[in-house]
Amino acid sequence: MTVAIVQFGGSNCDRDAKRALSHLDIDAELVWHEDGLPTDVSGVMLPGGFSYGDYLRAGAIAANSPIVAEVREAAASGVPVLGVCNGAQIGCESGLTPGAFTTNRSARFQCEHVYLRVENADTPWTSAYEEGEVIEVPIAHGEGRFEITDEQYDELDTDDRVLFRYCDENGVVSDETNPNGSKGNVAGIIGDSETVAVMMPHPERATLPDIGGTDGEGVLYGFATP
Repeated sequence: MTVAIVQFGGSNCDRDAKRALSHLDIDAELVWHEDGLPTDVSGVMLPGGFSYGDYLRAGAIAANSPIVAEVREAAASGVPVLGVCNGAQIGCESGLTPGAFTTNRSARFQCEHVYLRVENADTPWTSAYEEGEVIEVPIAHGEGRFEITDEQYDELDTDDRVLFRYCDENGVVSDETNPNGSKGNVAGIIGDSETVAVMMPHPERATLPDIGGTDGEGVLYGFATP
């Protein structure tokens, strides 16, 4: 049983993801999108990067790759799926989760550390944290602004499907703590099933003590949660 890290042309966080999962003793392998998912797949990670150069829209071309149809089937059968950064864009574009990620409010690529408040600790991706806990992880994106209709946003909020919101170090959520203009300061959500999640920040870059801290480890433990 292994976590498949799907590589597209332009993926650049795939090896970071594999190293982070291996550091946590979670078996993972890189899977080229043309090769399809392994038969013994126990989880799927859609990593960050710039699949197909972000042409058309970030994640839009990759979302139509045949392997993503396999990912949707795996997700429907209960296989854990996590999309990070470009993977989150692919997740939304493919319908794994609602909403969309678009150009940052600043209209610039932003690479910095941010604080996230855990909104729902009762999911595989957040069970290692306490509700309201603040973690620090990096972002690196030009199209990270989460957008969704008001009605859909209210449904996400009511159904506790928001995983993380951008905040300050004390957990205060405000427009000033919103790095990209995301609706409701949303940084990560789950799909119809709690085993499917997307997030714009990079937990895999916050798993090694000497490189960015370990606050992101809890997210990746979602692949190890029965």
